[in-house]
Parts: sequence; structure tokens; C-alpha cells
Amino acid sequence: MNLLEIKDAVLIGFFLSFMIGPVFFTLIQTSILKGARAAIAFDLGVVLGDIAFILIAYYGSRSLLEKIKDDPRIFFIGGLILVVYGLITYFSKKAKSDDNKAVQVPEKSNYFGLILKGFLLNFINIGVLAFWLGMILVIGPELDMDSGKIFNYFGVILISYFITDLGKIFLAKQLKKRMTPKVINKVQRTMGIILVIFGVVLILKGFLPKYKLSLDTGIEKVE
Repeated sequence: MNLLEIKDAVLIGFFLSFMIGPVFFTLIQTSILKGARAAIAFDLGVVLGDIAFILIAYYGSRSLLEKIKDDPRIFFIGGLILVVYGLITYFSKKAKSDDNKAVQVPEKSNYFGLILKGFLLNFINIGVLAFWLGMILVIGPELDMDSGKIFNYFGVILISYFITDLGKIFLAKQLKKRMTPKVINKVQRTMGIILVIFGVVLILKGFLPKYKLSLDTGIEKVE
């Protein structure tokens, strides 16, 4: 992986950590009620759920990717998935003042149970699978379908995600006070807009196969 790819993967992991949903609130709540160790155990389960989804998305789409890796329409497919996911994020149910009480944390710190809880809470969200599938459809061809490069890329995303979550865990009380419904809704909408923008950029790349689309230089023709 080059430095640009590492930077992109780190940024993706960072932003994923702030995606609003049951996992976000349960992580904060677990840290406050049960302590950092319990929250880390829960977060490990979440990461394991992401790993399971990545493996399912990768091996489930590998034959398709091999056939169309040089087809620019792959960017359209991946971009469309990201746009839909972004719109769902943007228009999803607004947070209420008691949303963070939706999931109850057990009184005893059963670390294995917390790991399992994090895994299941993440794994039952089919939108997470759709997100990773869209990412693989986009990233796979860019990394020449090299499984080593692909898994390294997603490994950096998950490490960045986990490290960011560690920061959230240790600052949970401060985050709890700041995460009002108004702030949560703003973050949620911002994340939805970001996903839509990335999706639109990829769709344009699919429609412009003879051109190189760059956010820095704009559209350049490929000779």
C-alpha cells in the first residue's frame, strides 16, 4: 500500500466510527456503565462483525469482480450502492433524547457476552453488508484484485475504526454530554451527504471511462 491509500483507509475508518446507530450508542453506554474494558470487549465484537461482512462481501462478489474488473460500469454499481446507503443514512429516523436508552447493558461484565453482543448487533444490520460490498466493488479493481492489497486496505480501515473507538470509549462521559439529539442528527446528515458525494463521484467515473476523475485536478482525459 502507498501512503495515499493508507491515508484514504484511515479517513474511512475514522468517519465510520462516527456513523450513528445502535452500535454507536451502545458503545458509549457500555463505557459509561461498565467501564473501558467492557466497552473494548463490545467493540471487538463489532469489529469481528465487520470482518465477517467483509469476507462475505469479498468472496461472494469475487467471481463477479474478476469478470468485470476492467469494466467501468463497476464504478457505477459501487457508486449507486454508496448513494443509496448515504440517502438511507441522511433520511433515517432522527435521534430522540432517549434513543441511547434503547439497548440495555447487563449489570455484570461478561466479556464474552459483550463480544457476542457487539458482533450480533453489528451483524444483524444488513446495511453494513451493503456498505462493505459497495466498498469492495470500488476498491477491488483499483487494487488490481490483489487479495493481499485488498485485505491490507480493509485492515487499515478497521484498525483506524477501532483506534477512534478507543478514543470515544475513554472520552465517553464528555461525549455523552455533548451528543444531544440535535448534534446527533447533524452528524448523521453530514455522514449521509459525504457518502452520497463519494457515490456520485464514482458514478461519474463509470460514465466517463476514458477520463480520469480527480477531486484535485477535476476531469482529465486518459491518453
